[in-house]
Amino acid sequence: MPEVRSAPWVALDTEADSLHAYPEKVCLIQVSLPGKDVIVDPLGIKDLSGLWEALAGREIILHGADYDLRLLRRAYGFVPASIFDTMLAARLLGHRSFGLSHLVGQILGVTLEKGPQKANWARRPLSLRMEDYARNDSRHLKPLEAVLRRQLVECGRLEWHREMCQRLVQQCAVEEPPDPDAVWRVRGSRVLDRRGLAVLRALWHWREKEALAARLPPFFILSPESLVGLAAATAAGQSPERWVPKRFSPRRQSELAGVMAEAMALPLECLPLPAPRLPAPRLSAAARRQLREITLRRDASALDLKIDPTLIASRSTLLALACDGESAKAALQNWQRRLLFEQH
Repeated sequence: MPEVRSAPWVALDTEADSLHAYPEKVCLIQVSLPGKDVIVDPLGIKDLSGLWEALAGREIILHGADYDLRLLRRAYGFVPASIFDTMLAARLLGHRSFGLSHLVGQILGVTLEKGPQKANWARRPLSLRMEDYARNDSRHLKPLEAVLRRQLVECGRLEWHREMCQRLVQQCAVEEPPDPDAVWRVRGSRVLDRRGLAVLRALWHWREKEALAARLPPFFILSPESLVGLAAATAAGQSPERWVPKRFSPRRQSELAGVMAEAMALPLECLPLPAPRLPAPRLSAAARRQLREITLRRDASALDLKIDPTLIASRSTLLALACDGESAKAALQNWQRRLLFEQH
């Protein structure tokens, strides 16, 4: 990887397979250097340590970096030293449409072919069309970055962008383990009683085991709606047959029935409790006044700068600032803090 190490700049993108594999896997890594767009095949090259060593300590150009950063950290433990995210740059410059194709067309005058939305990136060999689509995701990032960086400098927002990119890298460098009591509570599960929740929990863990064995996303095994339907019917003493997919093999049907029977036999003290409903925060008169004032300052700044107000502070951040000012204020980025508290 000497070329990567010595290149004056590096742009990168990834393609993953989340529709045809479980867990999700990295299928392509596109790397663009001056005069060269390279597709790295991580399915064929098992040891990519040379690539990560070459990229260590470098600024990497990405677009919408959040997904790529999390994917690369999970798969390879790689966290870049710094990034230039062209999507964040576009948003800070007031672009309301900031997809890569739109920006490349509007700023560079290049029309990108609409890519395959549900392509199986693990399939080999790749078609020439898929290869070209993949290369396009990284080959235009440097020209785009050059224009956006210049515009950020001209309007005095380059340091804002640097802070946002640094925060994004920090956030993606760590990942809290999922709460084992929350991970199985799928959409719609609030309608279930405790017995139904026990059945749902057992079904979710069975589905997870089946998905890993089949290397298919869990929703290919049972949809969230089916999980809740099976749990509700079983807990109510009704036949769950309508929720059992007809494509299920006799083995799966038998295991499914056994899993639900075991959950129905659990003693009361082993049943999960309903998820607590968090009450909406009750704001004091002073906090409500503070919320109005901060919101007005945020909106005025956003209007003046012609940017999305949520870049300065989201609704939840505004509430935190109104209720718990100092700690929430400390969590702001420097540029956000200045706009909200030092320019009015």
